[in-house]
Amino acid sequence: MSREYRGKRIVVWPAYIDATLSRSEGRKIARKEAVRKPRVEEIVEAAKKLDLNPEVEDARYPRQWWVQKQRVIVDKKGGKLEILRMIAREIENMRKKKAMLERR
Repeated sequence: MSREYRGKRIVVWPAYIDATLSRSEGRKIARKEAVRKPRVEEIVEAAKKLDLNPEVEDARYPRQWWVQKQRVIVDKKGGKLEILRMIAREIENMRKKKAMLERR
């Protein structure tokens, strides 16, 4: 991420909000607030709904540097952990809506 964004944008790795991972594996928020196996596409869609201007980048997650992954850069509108919680809640809501539509 460019230095010009420092303080204005934050990086969201899927691992940060993944309920299947431990804290030592990279999860940043409480397991009960996290979602199972979040996809980059879901993070982008949730960030768009929250008006965070997401951008996807290819990069290597430092805790798994041997695997090529993607990360999402979003606007910093509040604290990092609060933004992660908001994104996780939005993904959960999107999944519930999708499940309700599929049941019909």
